[in-house]
Amino acid sequence: MSRQSNVPNSNSINKICQFKVVLLGESAVGKSSLVIRFVKREFHEFQESTIGAAFLTQSMQIDDTTVKFEIWDTAGQERYHSLAPMYYRGAQAALIVFDITSKDSFLKAQNWVRELAKQANTNIVIALVGNKVDLASKRAVEFNEAKLYAEQNGLIFMETSAKTAVNVVEIFTAIATRLPRNDKQASVADTIRADKETQKEKGGCCK
Repeated sequence: MSRQSNVPNSNSINKICQFKVVLLGESAVGKSSLVIRFVKREFHEFQESTIGAAFLTQSMQIDDTTVKFEIWDTAGQERYHSLAPMYYRGAQAALIVFDITSKDSFLKAQNWVRELAKQANTNIVIALVGNKVDLASKRAVEFNEAKLYAEQNGLIFMETSAKTAVNVVEIFTAIATRLPRNDKQASVADTIRADKETQKEKGGCCK
């Protein structure tokens, strides 16, 4: 089993992998809340809607590798849909989020799966995320229904709660574990120096 923590181990030489991750889904399913919970360990009851996209970073330790996520949280409103390819193009992973209390958001999530299958990186790792499990008493999408859909389409699947932090770190850990990591190792200092020299390059490789 992979060992993970959210704080890179600075006392040992390890490799650093950088990956671009995009969040997709309808407005109000909790994409921004998930990212803020993962990155800042916070939850805001009233989260403003994202305009265009928001960018955050977070790192976690998987065995001997520091996995650095460059996270693009996209707006869910229909008027921003045409901008989505700007963010998922070149992404190594995607979280497609739906609200378990909204059947429509689950159907829209399936549209995102089909769109990524046609237009995204062929090796993209996709996670289907049923958010707001803290509202399970109002559930409109059954766990087994979403799980079966994910299995049929080769997706990672978890139900999460940005409010209570259930499975938030775990879903990113599952993604990090599935993303490819090579064996080339470098010190953290070397990696930082390399990053400065290649700021315009896309992520997805280990330094």
